[in-house]
Amino acid sequence: MTPRPDDDDERRTAAPDPYRMPESEQLLRRVIEIVEAAPGLPMSASVRINKDELLELLDDAVASLPEEIRNARWLLKEREDFTARTKREAADIIEDARQRVAAMVDKTELARAAEARAREIVDDAEAESRRMRRETEDFCDQKLASFEIVLERIRQTVAKGRDRLAAPTIEEAELADFADQHDGALPGGPSDGDARVFDQDL
Repeated sequence: MTPRPDDDDERRTAAPDPYRMPESEQLLRRVIEIVEAAPGLPMSASVRINKDELLELLDDAVASLPEEIRNARWLLKEREDFTARTKREAADIIEDARQRVAAMVDKTELARAAEARAREIVDDAEAESRRMRRETEDFCDQKLASFEIVLERIRQTVAKGRDRLAAPTIEEAELADFADQHDGALPGGPSDGDARVFDQDL
């Protein structure tokens, strides 16, 4: 069965096994218990014990010391390795947190820069709009002024044309002058003498 990556992580980060009493210590404690429980001799501070049993326990304890020392050294190394791993993991966590904070700061700075750029674009667009509006108003004003001049010229031309139409023609002017000179008689019309003759006939 292939171990899962999570299993490796758990083994790397798992704490070492709890302390277990080594065999030599257990044997020595057994010797102490035997001595403490041994019956005392009358009129003496000595106790009656089983010599062979004690020697066997002590021999076993001495024999187990090298193995216990190796186990103790191994346990010490395991604890040191665990401490080193813990420190490395703590340093990695701190570094990761710092990187995350730096990334958040960078994002904040980017957001601020983008917002400032957006405001700059809006301001430029509004300024360009105002400039185009002024140019358009100036252009329309110039065109209207030109139209006003043209219309004034047309008005003057029309007025002159109307004056000419209202003025008498040359023939009408000559007839009017002739009528003034001959008391209103027009050329080809009856004279005063003819008028008197006509009156006598009546």
